[in-house]
Amino acid sequence: MSAIELRGVSRWYGNVVAVNDITMTVGPGVTGLLGPNGAGKTTMMHMIAGFLAPSRGEVLVGGRASWRNPEMFRRVALVPERDSVYAFLTGSEFVAATARLHGLADPDAAARRAIELLEMTEAQHRKISTYSKGMRQRIKVAAALVHDPEIVLLDEPFNGMDPRQRLHMMDLLHAEGEEGRVIVFSSHILEEVERLSGTIQVIVGGRLAASGDFRAIRRLMTNRPHVFMVISSDDRALAAALMTRNSVGAVELTPQGLQVRASDYGTFTREVAGLSRDHGIRLRQVLPADESLESVFTYLLAS
Repeated sequence: MSAIELRGVSRWYGNVVAVNDITMTVGPGVTGLLGPNGAGKTTMMHMIAGFLAPSRGEVLVGGRASWRNPEMFRRVALVPERDSVYAFLTGSEFVAATARLHGLADPDAAARRAIELLEMTEAQHRKISTYSKGMRQRIKVAAALVHDPEIVLLDEPFNGMDPRQRLHMMDLLHAEGEEGRVIVFSSHILEEVERLSGTIQVIVGGRLAASGDFRAIRRLMTNRPHVFMVISSDDRALAAALMTRNSVGAVELTPQGLQVRASDYGTFTREVAGLSRDHGIRLRQVLPADESLESVFTYLLAS
């Protein structure tokens, strides 16, 4: 049985569809939800955590519906993207309070262990209002781990962290996944997901656009067609030369320059330089026209 299972899940708010007919399973280890902002990742996590009911379909955790299942909170932890801390408390007070809410036998000892795990011992007696964004993120994770949950959901956990904090958090989540926990985190940055995740689920416009290990997702992204805007000293001559190359699918002469559709990023950038040199054409600009994150995800959704 998978730890988390979504069966034809949709969630809408009035006329806005946040999650659209997603079916997926998540087991032990680290799984990354990759997608642009507003893709539906947060809504999915809140449904898995039992804080939102699906408008349609089923969200199962350990074989049972997550909605209206308070017993599940003993097994699941959610680290939301937005600050969910009481700034007037110290770090240790906040984590210990969470431990008490879970009914732990020794909440202070559990809080100390979780705080040490997140390398927040030195700052534990400071008020959270004095913490940086990265420190607040870490104390939220400490509170989430205080009851030793089997499933940990983290929404954009690396926001505001400096490079050292980011690497430590990645190592920690990787170690937790290696121990058999189910770690699910969301990000809009491919490199974060690629470094940490065994499995990547790409979410675009509320739909599951692609699923697999990071090599498969990276291959899909790398192999997609690319559009370039090229400006040269002789656009017509360069267009004729480019159309002889296998890496070029189409060339359009526009008032702004040449719009070139190429099948391979690296091959095209090498060939356009060589062709311009061979034909005595001076290149003034070669810029990718479709390298926004949204364009990458849109391609995955359509492929």
